[in-house]
Amino acid sequence: MILFDKRDVGDIGERAAARYLRRNGYRILARNCHLGKNELDIVARDKHYIAFVEVKTLAFDDPASADRRPSLAVDMGKRRRTAEAARAYLRIHPTKLCPRLDVIEVYLDRSRRMKPFKIHHIPAAFCADGSLH
Repeated sequence: MILFDKRDVGDIGERAAARYLRRNGYRILARNCHLGKNELDIVARDKHYIAFVEVKTLAFDDPASADRRPSLAVDMGKRRRTAEAARAYLRIHPTKLCPRLDVIEVYLDRSRRMKPFKIHHIPAAFCADGSLH
């Protein structure tokens, strides 16, 4: 059995999220974009929005037991840091697109070599001040 550490799980989740976005009409502009002390997992765009995407991934031994929500790990501090990074990105890369703060949850199946079995995109998951919609 192959063991995956927390970083591996996160990397697998981010790759799956980027694939999901591309398949749904988004163009990936940046991944793991460091802006000062903050990081944006994915910056993507479609026709109307520039999306700053926080990816949260959980691995399950049995998909039927997937009773936890990865997005619950995006606490107020993380939301504020993501919004701060998004503002920094927009200062460097101005755009006429409408900015949006998204979360993508990736659910992985350990029994199938960490294959994603569910991806849940939450557009506009939180506001620029870190509060929830």
